Amino acid sequence: MILQNRLQQNLAIQVVKNYSDLPLIECYPGQLNQVFMNILANAIDALESSKRENQPRQITIHTSRVDDQWVKIAIADNGCGISPSIQNQVFNPFFTTKPVGKGTGMGMAISYQVITEKHGGKLTFSSTVGTGTEFTIQIPIQQQAFSN
Repeated sequence: MILQNRLQQNLAIQVVKNYSDLPLIECYPGQLNQVFMNILANAIDALESSKRENQPRQITIHTSRVDDQWVKIAIADNGCGISPSIQNQVFNPFFTTKPVGKGTGMGMAISYQVITEKHGGKLTFSSTVGTGTEFTIQIPIQQQAFSN
């Protein structure tokens, strides 16, 4: 909802939601929402800089249950993609591909920390230049921190 204005601003970005029926998940919802916001804002940036003439700009959100202990959220865009030469830096603090003054380079580093350290999960991505990027979040249904 917070990003709705950006989705409709200069170009229409279609958001496709493929939500599965998931169980209740023990988590830190505010922090997870921040992760989703960071990934979605970066997807919007990628779509804004993408030069796709005859193809609709699209973000796909897909949720699924991996097994009885894990759930997965995948957020994909069909934007410009991430160059292989910088893919290993995406989760580094202060790394950004944005112009000076537009980004802090902390969004993905914080997102990685929230998923891996706070939730005991995994945050990965795959990307192809000119095709797009997909970030995959996997988190356990029951958190170890809540079990103590």
